[in-house]
Amino acid sequence: MEENIDIPLKPRRLWPKIIGGLFVLFLLMYGFFYVRHLFVSTNTESWIDRIPLISQVKHLAESADRDLVGENRDRVNILLLGVGGKGHDGGQLSDTIMIASLKPSTKQVSLFSIPRDLAIPMGNRGWRKINSVNALAEAEDAGSGGIASSQAIGNLLEAPIDYYVRVDFDGFEKIIDEVGGVDVMVENTLDDYSYPIRGREDDPNYYARYEHLHVDAGQQHMNGELALKFARSRHGLGKEGSDFARARRQQKILEAVRQKVLSANTLLNPKKISSIISSLHENISTNLKVWEIVKIWSLVKNVQNDQIINKVLDNSPSGLLTDGKGDNGAYILSPRAGNFSEVIRAFADIFGTSSLSAPEDQPTTLNEPIKVSILNGTWINGLGTRSAQRLENSGVNVVEIANASRQNFEKSVLYDLGFGAKREALQFLKEKTGANIAPTLPDWLKEDLAASNATTKRVQPDFILILGTDADTN
Repeated sequence: MEENIDIPLKPRRLWPKIIGGLFVLFLLMYGFFYVRHLFVSTNTESWIDRIPLISQVKHLAESADRDLVGENRDRVNILLLGVGGKGHDGGQLSDTIMIASLKPSTKQVSLFSIPRDLAIPMGNRGWRKINSVNALAEAEDAGSGGIASSQAIGNLLEAPIDYYVRVDFDGFEKIIDEVGGVDVMVENTLDDYSYPIRGREDDPNYYARYEHLHVDAGQQHMNGELALKFARSRHGLGKEGSDFARARRQQKILEAVRQKVLSANTLLNPKKISSIISSLHENISTNLKVWEIVKIWSLVKNVQNDQIINKVLDNSPSGLLTDGKGDNGAYILSPRAGNFSEVIRAFADIFGTSSLSAPEDQPTTLNEPIKVSILNGTWINGLGTRSAQRLENSGVNVVEIANASRQNFEKSVLYDLGFGAKREALQFLKEKTGANIAPTLPDWLKEDLAASNATTKRVQPDFILILGTDADTN
């Protein structure tokens, strides 16, 4: 009679795999249910809410196989903007302007800070400080400041800015407080005797408007309020009394926040994550989708601070900028070279090799005569002229170059005023520009054209091309 022998399993080999699998599943579910609320309104049911749980988890898991915008050129650029927000003077002016660049092939990260006093050309607005782009766009079309800023800065650097994240001061403080504060290595003791006190901007007693901000050199633990003051201070004594020193402090704070958010104490605390997302929902604006956030997190989570490349545009002896005065006598910064060529090269080569140059396709020629009106639907200065030159080299008669009244287009749009009479030309323009073909003119464009015709005798075009951000890379 044979004896049944129970062969014991080897839990030491199986359990690590089981636990590891459950942990990954937990993180995916956890990330979805908390992060998605940043982008999904709580007042209406999203189509995402109707997908079975397993599909939601799968959607996030597959983000590793999807490409971020810019991944195909091995350079993902994210514009980071800090604004005052409600209750602050000049609340829509950009107090912080920084580009985080990711190089997926090497997992490298760079932070490139642009001073807010840098003067740039803004089309028919002339030369304006770069920090005004967000405010001007928001005044014309609420919610458009982020895309307008990314377009204008991308134009300046001759590089596409793929994403933007804009945070106001209140959100900045809340995030840091929610993660329990941040630890920052302060290089130089900071003494600022003119730090403005919020709410006392118009105090009759001039000296009551300011406080003495003091931060000792060395490792310091900062709550949200102190971290914001440390990042914003502009009038420190000695080395810390410039916008350039301020930009370096901002980079330090950002790196400290990244480390704290990615720490186990934060990632494994659902209540803390929920509070952070709640703060972000009220105080942040971004064009990042949920899966893109997950993908970016996978790229930067293991990067150490000493692996991050930091660059601040400044007016030092070896810097690329120089001091100057605008037409109204205000202080501005201008490129040392007289143009932005050095700045463009510094950004392009921040990882050591330029990844932005690419040969252009040889133009094909259109034999059928057509007339095209080009309207710049972006904040990219000179985009209309450059696009017109490319089309004219291909035999297109460009009869008008102007700015559209709406400048928040990400994708170029082509309107056929002949309603199919010149189909070959329409297809040619679509292939040449990459624009979407729209079936009818929108009401706002009809009104703009009617107003323009009432004051100016215009040549009737066959097509109207409204340029989006994508036109700068076509």
